[in-house]
Amino acid sequence: MSYIFFLLIQAIAIYKIILIIHIILSWFPQVRHSGFGRFIGAISEPYLEPFRRIIPSFGMFDFSPIVALIALEFAGIGIASISRFF
Repeated sequence: MSYIFFLLIQAIAIYKIILIIHIILSWFPQVRHSGFGRFIGAISEPYLEPFRRIIPSFGMFDFSPIVALIALEFAGIGIASISRFF
């Protein structure tokens, strides 16, 4: 059972890294439209879309990836807390 929790925590950590890469790529439009950028966008956009519907962008600034990272952090903490009971 602890192996499943370990895999979930690792998957969340990897996804947080993907979101950080997505944020960094948004600063470089040329790279974002490359194959790598489209791949990262295809992985991260389905998760970011619900946050974008809730949180409006302020001009050029989109704070939904930051809120999404915080939500993933809370999910990781929650899974780690639950795994202590097993």
